[in-house]
Amino acid sequence: MPNSVQFNEALPNISKSLEMYQRGLQVQSPITQTLAKGPGQFSKGVAPVYLKKGKGARVWDVDGNEYIDFNMGIGPLSLGYCIPEIDDAIQAQLKDGITFSLMHPLEVELAEILHGIIPNAEVVKYSKTGADVTSAAVRIARAFTGRDKVFCCGYHGWHDWYIGITSRSGGIPEGIKNLSFTFPFNDIESIKNALDETVACVILEPFIFEKPQNNFLQELAEICKANGTLLIFDEMWTGFRIALGGAQEYFGVKADLATFSKACANGMPLAILTGRKDVMSLFEKDVFSYTTFGGEALSLAACKATIEFMQKNDVITALNSKGEWIQNEYNKLASYLGMSEITSCVGYACRSMLTYQAEGQNPLALKTFMQQELLQKGILWGGFHNISYSHSKEDLEYTIKAYAEILPRLKIAIENNEVESLLKGELLEAVFRKINEHNIKPKNA
Repeated sequence: MPNSVQFNEALPNISKSLEMYQRGLQVQSPITQTLAKGPGQFSKGVAPVYLKKGKGARVWDVDGNEYIDFNMGIGPLSLGYCIPEIDDAIQAQLKDGITFSLMHPLEVELAEILHGIIPNAEVVKYSKTGADVTSAAVRIARAFTGRDKVFCCGYHGWHDWYIGITSRSGGIPEGIKNLSFTFPFNDIESIKNALDETVACVILEPFIFEKPQNNFLQELAEICKANGTLLIFDEMWTGFRIALGGAQEYFGVKADLATFSKACANGMPLAILTGRKDVMSLFEKDVFSYTTFGGEALSLAACKATIEFMQKNDVITALNSKGEWIQNEYNKLASYLGMSEITSCVGYACRSMLTYQAEGQNPLALKTFMQQELLQKGILWGGFHNISYSHSKEDLEYTIKAYAEILPRLKIAIENNEVESLLKGELLEAVFRKINEHNIKPKNA
């Protein structure tokens, strides 16, 4: 029988997953469409590789094993899988069509809604992926300012202007690599010392897990304005999660441009660029950024229904309440076990991260051990709590119960220096997000 969400006696049988994985290796390269879902982030040999269905906060793999999901599609499913109101909206639109020969009324209707909830959304533009809209934002910032250089902080997708400064920059001309620079989050002085008349924009994730300190975002907005540099918020993770209007609403800071995707349509492929009308007006004639599927109606219907569901059910409050509870309970448990120096749950409540470190231990081995043991208990986990509206009180309580059973064994394994010997699958790979060393430097360079 497939494993369910309980303290199972053995790890899940993943034979069908492994068979499908071998088939995929023959015809795909790379085998995953996004690294965060790929086998490198899940212990090879013990973790499922393919999921078949989801409902609420639960997923089932191709072998029939059931899990509470804390990855939630790597961010998009802030409501949960197969939410009736969202599915109904998609199905209703499907009866009329998906993509049309002229524009669709939903393009206007959704833009009006976004204009009302996102602080800087004087005008709205649609696309399909986060990389599309961040790249469009950088392009129009360069056109508006007449400048070329970009300062960035965080992860901003696969396009040349950003990925050229990472370790995976193959195929990108040196000239493009030399136009982007990275800076450390919360280091306002490094930006002050580097901003000059060549910098078109500063783009950053308003937070990843580290919280802004000393009015960092507010001061950043001020110095960008004074320098004639556009400020861009990459709100892939913060939008429709920390607040309905994203980090701009939550922190009271208005960016010149902002980009959204992930949670805005509860799993449907949609990306949104919002911004000042005087900047965005350059898309009319001077700047080109168009895509056939930008007005695809199923995703627009899903986004409209998602926002309406969030407003009706006060989803943002629920996400933060549930996330705060599990974060606090985890940290209390770690303290009770004398493990606060080894592990903690950090970040904002709606999306928190578990950290693991111990002297003489590989942090990835500690994380792999936790993932392995949680899988046996029916929890799909990649080191994060991506909280959804569908996570129930019982789900969260069960998860804390699982942590309470696993953490003492992790502590003993660390003390006996046997963590890696207890692993039944392969070590997790390091998460790819950004370059290791920041290279901010312009100031008249």
